[in-house]
Parts: sequence; C-alpha cells; structure tokens
Amino acid sequence: MDCLRNVAHKVNPYSYRLGVIADWKSRWFSDKQYKAFLKEDYGVRKFLDKKLAKSGVEEISIERSADAVNIFIRTAKPGVIIGRGGQGLEELKNSLEKIVMEVRGLKSQSKPKLNISLHVEEVVKPEISARIVGQNIAEQLERRVPFRMTIKHALAKVMQNKEALGAKIMVSGRLDGSEIARTEWLAKGRLPLTTLRANIDYAKETAHCTYGAIGIKVWIYKGEIFEKKIENRK
Repeated sequence: MDCLRNVAHKVNPYSYRLGVIADWKSRWFSDKQYKAFLKEDYGVRKFLDKKLAKSGVEEISIERSADAVNIFIRTAKPGVIIGRGGQGLEELKNSLEKIVMEVRGLKSQSKPKLNISLHVEEVVKPEISARIVGQNIAEQLERRVPFRMTIKHALAKVMQNKEALGAKIMVSGRLDGSEIARTEWLAKGRLPLTTLRANIDYAKETAHCTYGAIGIKVWIYKGEIFEKKIENRK
C-alpha cells in the first residue's frame, strides 16, 4: 500500500477540463452502435495522423448525424491537404470511405457510398498551438539539432505571442544520443494546471531518432475562460 500511495496521478489537461471549457473531439452518441462507431473513429484518426503527419494538423474532430459523418481538420497548412482544385481533399475523402466501409464489413460494389464530409479549417496562430509546436520540435530532433537549442528557441517563439501567458516544454529519452535516458524541460510564465477555467493547450509528440524515440510534451497557457467567453465560442 505504501508504494501505491507514492505513485503520482497525472491527468491530461484537456480531459481534466471536459465539460467545463473543453468539448469532446468525437461528438455523437449511440446505444446500439457505440462499439462500431468507436472502432470507425479510431481507424479514421489513425489514418489521418499517418497521412497528414507533415501537414501541421492541430486537431481532428468527428461529428455524426443519422447517416452522415462530418470530419473537421484544423491545420496550419490547409493548401497541402486541399490540393490543386480540391483534388487532395477528394482523394482523402475516397480513402476515408474505404476505411469506414472496411470497418463496417461493407462491399463497395453492393453498397452505396457513405456520406462523409471533410471540413478543413486553418489555424490562424500556429506558433501557440501545442501540437504544432511539438511537431516542429520532433522534426528538428530527428534532424539531430541539439535538444537544448531546439526547446529554447521553441519556447521563445511561443512566448513572443501576447496570448501565451506561460509555456512548458519537456523532452525525455536518449537526448542527443546519450547512453542513459533522462528528462529535461524548460518553462516560462504561469501554468495553473489545477485551475479548471485556465485555457491550457497540451500535446504529446514523439521524435523517432536513430538512437531511439524521444518523447515531447508541450503545455501552453492562454489565459482564463469565463462563462461569457464560453457562450461566444459555441
């Protein structure tokens, strides 16, 4: 029992604020098809994360209504996803239809196409997006840029924006190829993790280096959200 008491209970800042200032990234409910829909969502997200790994994707949200599936993609590079004349978006839609039909066990020859809608939204300020910042750090670490320089420059760039009141960047693993794995971090400003109305953007990324995987965590504090601001966001 003594060893269990010493274990730290860490909670994802986003899930900690669900229902207060944050909303679910999958917005639907079904009693009978919950398992099937959950499996579809997992397949869609897994495919998009791999396909759009270099497209600066911040968030993927899924909404369902009757026979329609709406997928919202927030990205810093919408042109890369949409493609010339919307060709990239159409190819992406066809691939997603195949994935969903495979999960449902349907055959494209005998069943009509599913009503899948893709909506691409641009991230106006990617420099204060935790996931995009983490992706940029991962790319630099994979190019063997020294980790201290990388996180220092990333933190300075985040704090240049007036909306960022505080930030923290943590990296862990065999940093710069050292034999022993360790954890290093830099922080600046405020970071009230236990305040529910605090708008904290959080993301985890992984840099796949030749000497092993490097874990990256980013926290960005963007001020407090009150009831009036929450109503305006809806």
